[in-house]
Amino acid sequence: MSDFHQNGIITDFHNLTKRSVEALEEELCQFSRRRPMGLILPSLFSELEGPALSAIVDELVKVPYLSEIVIGLDRADREQFLYAREFFSRLPQHTRILWNDGPRLRALDAELEEHGLGALEPGKGRNVWYCAGYMLSSGRSTVVGLHDCDILTYERGLLARLMYPVAHPNFNYSFCKGYYPRIADGKLNGRVSRLLVTPLLRALKTVCGPLPYLDYLDSFRYPLSGEFAMRSEVLEGIRIPADWGLEIGVLSELQRNYSLRQLCQVDIADAYDHKHQPVSEDNPDGGLNRMSLDISKALYRKLATQGITFSSEDFRTLKATYYRFALDLIEAYDHDATMNGLSLDRHSEEQAVELFASNLLEAGNLFLDNPRERPFIPSWNRVQAAVPDVLTRMHEAVELDNQGKV
Repeated sequence: MSDFHQNGIITDFHNLTKRSVEALEEELCQFSRRRPMGLILPSLFSELEGPALSAIVDELVKVPYLSEIVIGLDRADREQFLYAREFFSRLPQHTRILWNDGPRLRALDAELEEHGLGALEPGKGRNVWYCAGYMLSSGRSTVVGLHDCDILTYERGLLARLMYPVAHPNFNYSFCKGYYPRIADGKLNGRVSRLLVTPLLRALKTVCGPLPYLDYLDSFRYPLSGEFAMRSEVLEGIRIPADWGLEIGVLSELQRNYSLRQLCQVDIADAYDHKHQPVSEDNPDGGLNRMSLDISKALYRKLATQGITFSSEDFRTLKATYYRFALDLIEAYDHDATMNGLSLDRHSEEQAVELFASNLLEAGNLFLDNPRERPFIPSWNRVQAAVPDVLTRMHEAVELDNQGKV
């Protein structure tokens, strides 16, 4: 039995984890006759050598309702791509790997860049964008799910719960966002969501005033989760950032393009753990350091599209306001951890907040200093208008990579 809550913004489904995986999969098999389903897995080659992805594949082997699985493979040379073909070969679904660093897709990428339509920098957003293009070219799926490849606690029920609201033929949801408790090994995790996004949204409400967009983002229990499902037509019209701002960018586009009645979030796991990014204080291009910059810029860009203007003074005020909210939240998180028998390192939490506060200002400076920056990858609708046969040629390139010589 599923419980739900209408929070005034989007429908929130609770306790779907109480249903058995078998019962959910039996229904999803029936739904798949009307709404075929596919899955996108954005992956770095290094994740094939980690502890999580092999176990994820072992679970996906048992999933009976998927029509296809598309893997976006980044940072892989020829030998590594061949290894990946073997690694994923045990999947019984129609499975294709996008070798993003291979000569065929690189040539297509260069052509799009000549038209001013490519993704300017590599990253998860770029990977997902190309996978979305291939999904559209294959035409095998009308419902598309996506999740990360570093989930250490993965079990296939997570995917079933994620897909269910969008796949159900009597529901009108176009998009579903997954959420879960960020607790593992006796610790409270989810630092970027807890220590950056939540206090930043509250600070923006204070500095910019109440906005439906900020209330909307704040209604998601875990806006940075990498797990979501959507109708395939959503993939055609959204513009997303190429960097770590992917999740915020996707949510922002959905608010712009769809009725809130078509959006929902769902509880997909009782426990969730994945590879934890280092803070990387000394490396602005890595870890939570880079992530906080990209997320902050994504928020500033979206607010600018809604008519919000920023100055250097605004960003200094935002930094101070954020810092106060974040410190107050750390105390609340510490009490929450204590009550639940969890550990929380207040010193490292405050160090992370100090870094994030500094990055809010840095992201603001980058935003102001680069007014001509092209922040979003164009939608596939626009790309097809400029290069009508692009999806056909992408499909051919992927087929040759997966079935022919490379």
